Parts: sequence; structure tokens; C-alpha cells
Amino acid sequence: MNAPTPLHCFKAYDIRGRVPDELNPDIAYRLGLGYAERFAPARVALGHDVRHSSRPLLEALALGLGERGVEVLDLGLCGTEEVYWAAQQPGVDGAIEVTASHNPAAYNGMKLVRGGAIPVSGDTGLRDLEHSVANCSQTVPKRVPRMSPVNYRDAYIEHLLHYLEGEELRPLTIVVNAGNGAAGPLLDALEPRLPFRLIKLNHQPDGDFPNGIPNPLLPEGRGLTSAAIQAAGADFGVAWDGDFDRCFLFDERGEFVEGYYIVGLLAEALLNAESQQGARPARVIHDPRLTWNTIDMVHRAGGEPVQSKTGHAFIKERMRADNAVYGGEMSAHHYFRDFGYCDNGTIPWLMVAALISRSGKGLSQLVGERMAMYPVSGEINRGVACVQTTLRRIESRYARRARAVDYTDGLSLDFGDWRFNLRGSNTEPLLRLNVESRADRRLTDIKTSELLAWIDADS
Repeated sequence: MNAPTPLHCFKAYDIRGRVPDELNPDIAYRLGLGYAERFAPARVALGHDVRHSSRPLLEALALGLGERGVEVLDLGLCGTEEVYWAAQQPGVDGAIEVTASHNPAAYNGMKLVRGGAIPVSGDTGLRDLEHSVANCSQTVPKRVPRMSPVNYRDAYIEHLLHYLEGEELRPLTIVVNAGNGAAGPLLDALEPRLPFRLIKLNHQPDGDFPNGIPNPLLPEGRGLTSAAIQAAGADFGVAWDGDFDRCFLFDERGEFVEGYYIVGLLAEALLNAESQQGARPARVIHDPRLTWNTIDMVHRAGGEPVQSKTGHAFIKERMRADNAVYGGEMSAHHYFRDFGYCDNGTIPWLMVAALISRSGKGLSQLVGERMAMYPVSGEINRGVACVQTTLRRIESRYARRARAVDYTDGLSLDFGDWRFNLRGSNTEPLLRLNVESRADRRLTDIKTSELLAWIDADS
């Protein structure tokens, strides 16, 4: 078998590339052919985000699938979580979302799952699909694909409301910033079922992204949401990326809340619900970048924390293996057992609204004590000449003084009163640094600066 020609759009967990040189309708068509041949589905659901290139890529995918006798269901404009929901419906054997999420406007991509929303990643078929696409010379035919429009949104709304059962919700005011991505239509459908007043920002889907690419992880992307919360006296705020599989929360003061602290908050809530039902201690999956707060809160709630390598494919695989009730990453990916072990960008803010309603506390109070107990650096990216060389250099300097060394994902060193994780990017010559301490903001800052000085020496 000949080695495939490398295709830069195939990543570890999904497909992402610049359009049209790295990803185009011909590649999408061949992917449809390959997906049909690799998984032999009878019926596949397709959805897309707001990018101008998304619909043509979806139609090319549909042509490839249809060429192999697959019935194609057209979800239209929707979020990735709605594609995951479609893949969990009876008679649906797989689903694909065409999206580049928070990447620049010139990019696009695809997220693939099989029936039951089982992810297709490098170890579970994506490399086979890359080989198939790379060794196929067929071009997309000039015809209109045959697709059946479907809408699972009403049933999905009912599923979302399940997470609010038994809650006495207050009439909260919530700022919601869809970033001109795909979140707006779902919010509009959900709004009449909730007692909340939603203040909508950048609400209309717009592939031109007139207000910038939706990426609230970037500090420059948070100002509008923060200002709107302060101006309205809102109870909290939510902002999403383009395909809204991640939600980012702001407290009642307009302050951005690191996703790390939301992981602990949701884990505690779900574990408390499990214990009320008399269930045995449940497991919660977390990534290795920042851990102490999550581990502490899971133990306090009677659960069992389990560490997994960073990345949705690894988290989902471990969740299924352990039947974990919840999984969370500091990057604002939140996974739920009752949602097919998939990540979801709507359930987290609904749960936070319920917690605020039940406790009578603001979000700043719900997470403030935990932030003081475990202050963090926030993830810091640095370009280096060689990721592995710098990692070895940092390890040789620090490891001998560490109480514990862990290689689950990059390098994690625990010194008792502080710890750090340093890991390489999967796609760029970047190192990503996270530092936390036990109730010592000054120590966190000192060690962060110290580590950055050593990393920058290799840049």
C-alpha cells in the first residue's frame, strides 16, 4: 500500500484548513466517499456553521456520501452540539459538522462522529480517511446533491430542559453574545421556555464576522460582553465560539471566569445530583493542565477524579470507558454522560443559571473562594525553536525538586505549594504553560515569570 500524500487539513481530532488551498469541495467530496466506504452508514446527518464556504463544502460531502448510496439528512445551519444530538437519534449512523469554530474567516473544517456520537479521530478512522482522500483523484460532480431536510431542534430543546428539572428558576438577566456565529437560532428557540431576560449581542449569524471572529478565549474578544453586563446590571454573561460547542462565562461584575473554575462548579453540581439518587460514587474526567481545584471539589462531593490526556477524543474515550457523569477541560469544553459523553456549549450556562437561582449567590461568589484557594496563571503560549528541546531543558532544571512528575500530557511537576504543566501544541511550534498554587497569588506570579524567562531563552 502506498503511503498517502500528506493533507495539511487532517489534524489529530478533526479537519481544519485554509480554503481553498488546504480544504475545498473536491476534498469534501472525496471525504464523503471515504466516510461511506469506511463506516458503511445507511443514513448520515450533515450540518454547517455560518462561514460562506460551509454550505458548498457540505453539498460536496453530500454528493460523495450519496454516490455510495448513503441517505443524507440536511440539518442546515446549526452548532456542533446539534450534530452530536442528531447522531444520537434512532436510525442515524453518523454525522458531520462543517465548521472551523474560532479559526480565522479564511479557514474551514469538519468534525466527524459515527452513530451514537462516537468521535472519529486519528486513532478511530480519521487517518484511514486521510489515506482514502489523498489517494483519490475524483473531482466533485457538477450537480445538486439529494438531501432530506430534517429538524431535531424541538426534541433537543426538551433534552436541554431536562438539566433544569426540579429547579425554581429566578427571572435572571443574562447577556448572551453569539459572536455572529451559529448560536443565535438555538437561543431564539430556547428563550420562550425560560424565565430569563436575554440581552443579545452580535446575535445574527453572519459569515462576514463584522464584529471579529468569535473567540472569547482572546482577551480582546471579551470587552463587549463585559461592558454589556455592567451597563445592564445583568446577573451574568455568556459568549460562544463560532459553532458554540464551548461557552465562556462572565460574572455579574463583567469579569471573565476561567473555564477551570467552571469545571469544578459543574462537577460538584452533577455529583450532588448523583448522590441524591443513591448512585455509587461517580467519576469525573479532567485534563492535566490545571487540576488541584477540580480534584478537591470532586473529592468533597464524594466523586472520583480521573485524569485524561487533553483533547476531546481522549476525554470522550475515557468517559465512555468509566461511564463518567461529567468531564471538563480548562479550555471550556464540558462533557456530559447524559449527552452521549459529548461536549456541549449550552448545558453549562443553563446549569450555572440554576445554581445562581438556587443559591441566591452571584457567579463571583460561587467561584470566588475557589479562585482564591487555587490562583492560576491562565494559559500562556510561547513560540520556541524546538518544543521537545525546551521541555527537556525545563525538566532537567525543575524535576529533581518536584514531589511528583507526570507525563500524561506534556510535563506536569508538583512542588507541594505550586505546580505547572507545560505541553506542546499539536499543530504549531508552541509551548502552552499553566501554573497554579495553593492560595498564593504572589507565588503563582513569581513562578510563571520564572518559567517564562527560561522558555523565552529558547524562542
